[in-house]
Amino acid sequence: MPHATRRAALRATLRDRELDALLVTNLLNIRYLTGFTGSNAALLVSAESDAGTVFCTDGRYLTQAERQVPDLERVIDRPCDLALAQRAHKDGVRRAGFESHHVTVDGLDALGDAAEDVELVRAPGLVEQLRLVKDDAEVEALRMACAAADRALASLIEHGGLRAGRTEREIARELESRMLDHGAAGPSFESIVATGANSAVPHHRPTDAVVHAGDLVKLDFGALVDGYHSDMTRTLVVGQAADWQRELYELVATAQQAGRHALAPGAAVSDVDRAAREVIERAGHGDQFLHGLGHGVGLQIHEAPALSKAGDGTLLPGMAVTVEPGVYLAGKGGVRIEDTLVVREGGPELLTLTTKELVVV
Repeated sequence: MPHATRRAALRATLRDRELDALLVTNLLNIRYLTGFTGSNAALLVSAESDAGTVFCTDGRYLTQAERQVPDLERVIDRPCDLALAQRAHKDGVRRAGFESHHVTVDGLDALGDAAEDVELVRAPGLVEQLRLVKDDAEVEALRMACAAADRALASLIEHGGLRAGRTEREIARELESRMLDHGAAGPSFESIVATGANSAVPHHRPTDAVVHAGDLVKLDFGALVDGYHSDMTRTLVVGQAADWQRELYELVATAQQAGRHALAPGAAVSDVDRAAREVIERAGHGDQFLHGLGHGVGLQIHEAPALSKAGDGTLLPGMAVTVEPGVYLAGKGGVRIEDTLVVREGGPELLTLTTKELVVV
């Protein structure tokens, strides 16, 4: 099972840090380590083995926990974090890490009281570090999420959903509905549909603005499958494309290709950003590229690593990231092109397969 393998990797980290256990309270990290999808849980991961690892939830999730977490000892109690802190004391744990990036100051006081003589050690980001590199099960979920988004956009275009006279809100609603039709549990985030001058706003929220012939229409959207998010942006033209629109689109497409080609194991994330950014800067539009090149994607729509000028670290095989350069001409229009990819030896694996040629509808 991938969850047992992930816990085994975490145990190795705990032993390296001389921790007897880790109290996991972030629900996404609990899902990653156990498969549990409920809204209340905690997990005490033993550094020794799964035999000493304890999962806790409340009575609402008794049946669900039996089904989703069959391989661990289960405790039904509330509040879960305090119950497992008490359990750590009872089991003779000496040093227990806790997710200090998730636990509040008041929460730490309560944990200390419950744990009694257990030394609580700040241990931020240990599970997130494991989540940086996706295993086969995670990549397959991402692949399915990207496919649902691809199919939804193709269906939207095929059935005339992108046409003059429709509003941004109408298009966004239909796009999200079509993602559900194609296997998504829901959208990854609130879909961005931006027409005309609104396309120059990087994170514009859909309004009742009407699409007109000759508009650029920017669509940034994703599908959620098995808890994993896809992320894709395509910019289209409704009606006939003007020369400036084609030139802007070709510039961003060239930059996006440069960023994709720079995705390689061992590459510094800042260098990947630079590869795309330099294309746009040479064209005189550096000031109109208003954000980083991309980000990690997985159980969260935005997670590490950050592909940006200030980004830190290097790429590893199996990291899932977006590459999304954009140029935004205020009051006129903007273009962004985004894909989700997995870093691989020999070249990245592209998960979002919708064409990046300029589509005129």
